Amino acid sequence: MAEELLVHAEGKAFIADTGYDAERIRANALKVEMTPVIHPHPSRKQPPALDRPLYRLRYPVECFFHDLKRFRAAATRYDKTAKSYLAVLHVASMLLWLR
Repeated sequence: MAEELLVHAEGKAFIADTGYDAERIRANALKVEMTPVIHPHPSRKQPPALDRPLYRLRYPVECFFHDLKRFRAAATRYDKTAKSYLAVLHVASMLLWLR
């Protein structure tokens, strides 16, 4: 689906996560004169270069949830009530913000 959407896309960079790491998607992004900023899949033997500052700057929601999942209590959801789980998310978010 990404290849079909690239035809209508505007901008200078195509920013995506690991699920879109395919040579055909990178080639199609270059065809429409967009720089592919795609996090390489860990199984690649020779991963292409990644513009990390642009990836983190333009993909903050994805990076935030990745960092949030590092808190075990937030990732596994051991809390029994929604209110206590929300409190865990607040504490984890505050710690990330203060970092």
